[in-house]
Amino acid sequence: MAQQDSSTINSSDSLAVKRAKIELIYADTGLGNQNELPDVNIFVGNVHFLHKGMHLYCDSILFYRASNSVRAFDNVRMEQGDTLFIYGDYLYYDGEKELARLRNNIRMENLTTTLTTDSLNFDRKIDLGYYFNGGTLVDTINVLQSDWGEYSPSTKIAKFKKEVELTNNQMQLYSDTLIYSTGSNIATILGPSEIISAANKIYSTKGYYNTAKEQAELMERSKIYTEGKILTGDSLFYDKISGYGEAFWNVDMHDTINKNRLQGDYCYYDERSQNAFATDRAIAIDYSQGDSLFIHGDTLKLNTYYLNTDSVFREVMVYDKVRIYRSDLQGVCDTLIYNSKDSCITMYNEPVIWNESQQLLGEQIKIFMNDSTIDWAHIENQALAVERKDSIHYNQIAGKEIKSYFDKGQIYKVDVIGNVLISFYPEEKDKSILGMIEAETSLMNLYIEKMQMQKIVMSPNSNGVMYPMSQIPEDKLYLENFVWLDYLRPKSKLDLFNWIDKKPEHKLKKSTSRPTAPKIDPRSINR
Repeated sequence: MAQQDSSTINSSDSLAVKRAKIELIYADTGLGNQNELPDVNIFVGNVHFLHKGMHLYCDSILFYRASNSVRAFDNVRMEQGDTLFIYGDYLYYDGEKELARLRNNIRMENLTTTLTTDSLNFDRKIDLGYYFNGGTLVDTINVLQSDWGEYSPSTKIAKFKKEVELTNNQMQLYSDTLIYSTGSNIATILGPSEIISAANKIYSTKGYYNTAKEQAELMERSKIYTEGKILTGDSLFYDKISGYGEAFWNVDMHDTINKNRLQGDYCYYDERSQNAFATDRAIAIDYSQGDSLFIHGDTLKLNTYYLNTDSVFREVMVYDKVRIYRSDLQGVCDTLIYNSKDSCITMYNEPVIWNESQQLLGEQIKIFMNDSTIDWAHIENQALAVERKDSIHYNQIAGKEIKSYFDKGQIYKVDVIGNVLISFYPEEKDKSILGMIEAETSLMNLYIEKMQMQKIVMSPNSNGVMYPMSQIPEDKLYLENFVWLDYLRPKSKLDLFNWIDKKPEHKLKKSTSRPTAPKIDPRSINR
């Protein structure tokens, strides 16, 4: 029995707490009319009520004892502990539901956070205030406005919907849906949003923005716009103070001014130095002349020198398994460096380039560009130029150096310098082959029109030998260093990632004077 009585007492206490009555602490005057308003007491002047730790002050009040509720008017103030204060012109408070409905000139203060609105409901049971006709929340850093919002003093979490605007001295954030912590100053983006500052603009539909540290972590194909550049990725990290961004998976860094793109599954960009690098299926694209040039390598790095001066120039470095594709130019090598100062592309380590039926290779190839089109190319050491006539016959020129000149993407002249060897098939006007000329000289100038050899000038003069087609010795068909490497050639931009190793027998001879490409650790970039 004793145990049963104890249980009954505890249950009654719990019920009593749950149904705690609103108490009058003080009022200057008490009024009432039991005939007209039998369940209502009216109190006027310096009114003070108390309910479950919440103090209520106002100028006048209607107290409904039966429903345990009040209506308060003028200079309304709610105080909960020493951290929460709510002010307004009018209040209806339901003591059973612990729900306060405040209207007109509402101000809720919680430590360093202030919420202002004209209509606020505050649910004390869950410690949550919410507005629905527009409101503004201000803390030590930010001002937030929206059509609808809610704020919890205990968690310091605010939620906003419709026409959300977050502003501070550094940026403005516009969103459809936003969660904000006044404790951490972190904004959680849950809908289409723009973050605008003097330096850039960010677009995202999902992510986090630390307004104190000015750092963003963004998902779902977010974008960062900076001075004509657009950085896009499945996920992004951006540090505005340090001035750098990182993008992960399906990354695209698009320079709309210079008309080029840097892509990969990881990309780093420093907006102060304008340096960048990309790895993992990395590819650089130049579309400034309409016909896009694609360059792929395991790692692509962009360095900018003498920024904000008249001497500014950029250097693009591509390392390991480099493949190039454009409709009029294809190439492969181990390392490629492009310098905008002289518009020169340098290819190192077994480089090969193709131009339609033409193939050029050597120990090092330099390609000089003019407005993103090839001007001329310089092949150094073990140089070989090949033109395919059919599956058996090839025009071949070998020498120490080859300089090829281009017009509108097509070779029109070739100079071969030092130890020149020639295996050439002259043609009739109807394209029928006359035979094969074999010659050797020190300097040769070759003139080409519409991708066909028109004239050869050799210095000193060389008599050479011409074999009729039916009498060409088998051992004279190919020069000693002849090789046709079409199996390495990228067939399209989609073929850039399909690296093929050169067959050992097709590699260049070892040379002590072979140019060496500079090496770099991509992790060494300044961050």
